[in-house]
Amino acid sequence: MDILWILWILPTVWAVEEILMDSTTATAELGWTVYPTSGWEEVSGYDENMNTIRTYQVCNVFDNNQNNWVRTKFIRRRGAQRIHVEMKFSVRDCSSIPNVPGSCKETFNLYYYESDLDTANKVSPAWMENPWIKVDTIAADESFSQVDLGGRVMKINTEMRSFGPVSRQGFYLAFQDYGGCMSLIAVRVFYRKCPRVIRNGAVFQETLSGAESTSLVAARGSCVPNGEEVDVPIKLYCNGDGEWMVPIGRCMCKAGHEAVENGTVCRACPSGFFKPAQGDNACLQCPINSRTTSEGATNCVCRNGYYRTDSDPFQMPCTTIPSAPQNVISSVNETSLMLEWMSPREMGGREDVVYNIICKSCGAGRGACTRCGDNVQFVPRQLGLTEPRVYISDLLAHTQYTFEIQAVNGVSDQSPYSPQFASVNITTNQAAPSAVAIMHQVSRTVDSITLSWSQPDQPNGVILDYELQYYEKDQTEYNSSTVRSQTNTAVIRGLKPGDIYVFQVRARTVAGFGRYSGKMYFQTMTEEEYKTSLQEKLPLIIGSSAAGLVFLIAVVVIIIVCNRRRGFDRPDSEYTDKLQHYTSGHMTPGMKIYIDPFTYEDPNEAVREFAKEIDISCVKIEQVIGAGEFGEVCSGNLKLPGKEGDVRGH
Repeated sequence: MDILWILWILPTVWAVEEILMDSTTATAELGWTVYPTSGWEEVSGYDENMNTIRTYQVCNVFDNNQNNWVRTKFIRRRGAQRIHVEMKFSVRDCSSIPNVPGSCKETFNLYYYESDLDTANKVSPAWMENPWIKVDTIAADESFSQVDLGGRVMKINTEMRSFGPVSRQGFYLAFQDYGGCMSLIAVRVFYRKCPRVIRNGAVFQETLSGAESTSLVAARGSCVPNGEEVDVPIKLYCNGDGEWMVPIGRCMCKAGHEAVENGTVCRACPSGFFKPAQGDNACLQCPINSRTTSEGATNCVCRNGYYRTDSDPFQMPCTTIPSAPQNVISSVNETSLMLEWMSPREMGGREDVVYNIICKSCGAGRGACTRCGDNVQFVPRQLGLTEPRVYISDLLAHTQYTFEIQAVNGVSDQSPYSPQFASVNITTNQAAPSAVAIMHQVSRTVDSITLSWSQPDQPNGVILDYELQYYEKDQTEYNSSTVRSQTNTAVIRGLKPGDIYVFQVRARTVAGFGRYSGKMYFQTMTEEEYKTSLQEKLPLIIGSSAAGLVFLIAVVVIIIVCNRRRGFDRPDSEYTDKLQHYTSGHMTPGMKIYIDPFTYEDPNEAVREFAKEIDISCVKIEQVIGAGEFGEVCSGNLKLPGKEGDVRGH
C-alpha cells in the first residue's frame, strides 16, 4: 500500500524510447524475406499524413490453408532486455468481401527469433512456430469495407506488443498471415529506458528497463553538487515501461547552500546570507550586527564589539556587553549593608544580565584598598545575582569599604574589556559582638538548669548583657522563650522534668546583638534521678554537719585561747568592760549566741562574725577539704602571738 501511494504522488517522467528499427524511415525497399513468394508483397503506399512509405500487404482470402510469412532483417538489441513492437496495419472486413469462404481471417500472428549473428536465409530459420517464439495474435480494432461513392476508406489500427527477456546479440521479427486481407503499413521496434532525471536532490542516469513488464531495476543516484545523502543510500527503480518509481533516501543541500530550480541545484548562499546546517531550508539573511565574508557561508561573523556565545543560535543577532548599573542605593546598619540598584540602560541586546559584587576594604587610613576576605557574607550570593539587590554582613567595624556592582551577560567573558560597574563607598559603624563559642551546664534539677558560657572572642565593645533562647527539643524556634542575664551565667527555671531543651545564647553591645551561638542540648533531672541524688548526698550532708560542729569547737577554742592570752596582758576590769560592751544591747540574760556558719559563703566572714575579738590575721584557711550541699569544709590555721607553734583546727 505504501509503495502504491509513493508511485501515485511521483511526478510523471516519460520513458525514453530507443529505436531499433522503423520501417517508415526507409527510403528504398525494405527487403524483408517472404515465404512463400505468392504471399506478402512489398508495395509503396501512403501513411495518414500522405507520406510515401513502404508496406507489405496480402489478400489471399479465396484460397484455403494460407500460411504466409514475412521476416524482417536482423535487428541488434543493443543491450535491451525487453523489446517493444508498434504495428500500424489495416484489415479488410471479411463480411465486406463477396463470396468469401469461411476461412477468411481478420487477424495475424507476431513472432520473434533470437540469434547472435545474422545467419538467416530463405529456409532458416524454418517457417514454423518452432523455432520461432509467438508473441501474440494481433486483431484489428476496426476493419474497413466498401463505402459510399464506390471508394475505399482505409482504417489504420495501431497495436503495441512487447517481449523478453532477450539475451542474444539480436533478433528477427516475423508476421504470419493465415487467410486475411490486410496491409502492414508500418513497424517500429524499440526498447525503453528510464531517462536521466534529478529526483530528491540526486541525479539518476538513464537506466534500461527490466526484462519483464513487472521488473524493477535499481538505480543508484548521486547527489547534485553541494548535496549530501540523508540516512540511507538514495535509489530509484526503473520499471518495465521505462518509468521511475519507489524512491528510497534523498539528498539535501549541505550547509551554506540552498535548493533552487525545483530542487535540481544546490546554490551557494549569496553574500549577506547564510545557512547553518544541511537541509531543505533556504538561506537566511545575516542577523543584526553580523556579516559574511564570502558566498556559501554557514554562519555570519559578528562585527567588531559584538559577540555570540557557543549556545546562541546562528539566527540570533550578535550582542555586546551591558552598560553599568544605575542609581545605586546603600543602607548601612552598623557592620552590615544593603545594596540596591537599577538595571543598566543598555542590556547589550541580551536577557541574561546578572550582577557581581566586588568588595574592597580600604582600612581606616588612606592606604590602597584590598579585596575583602572570605569572612564577609553575601546574601543571596556574591556572584551571578539575578535580582538588583544584595545583603552584606560581617564587615569590620569603623572601616571604609568600596563596593563595585558589575553588570555582566553571556558575552562579557568574550570582551577584551572589563565589565562596566557602578561603585559606592561606605563606612561601617561599631560591630555587634561575635558569637559565643560554647556553653556549660553548671547544675540541674527536675525543673531548672544552670548554665554558664565564655565571653565572645570578639566582643567589639562592652558587653551589656546576654540573651538566652531555649525551647523543647521537639518544638521549633517559634515556640522559644528567652532569658536576659547581665553575667555569663543564668538559671533557667520552670522546666519540665526529664525533658531535653535546646539552648542558644548571644551577647549585646551598644551596636546590638551578635549572632546566636550554636545549638546545645541539656536535659533536666527526672524524678527518679533527683531522689537518687538526695540519697547519695545524705552521707555528705551528715559529714558536712559534723565538720561544721568541729569547726565551731575549733573557733571556740581559738577564742578562749586568745582571750586568755590577752588576760595576761590586761587587767580583768578591762576584759569585763569589753565583754559588757560587746553584749550590751545584743544579748539578754540567759541568751546564748548562735551563728550558723553554713549561711556564709565565705568562711572568713563566718569567723569574723563568730569571733569579733580575734584578730583575723591570726586565722588562715589553708585548703578546702570537702564540700556539701550547704557549704565547704576548710582546714584553718591559727597562729598565736608570741608562740612558736600553730593551733590548727577544722
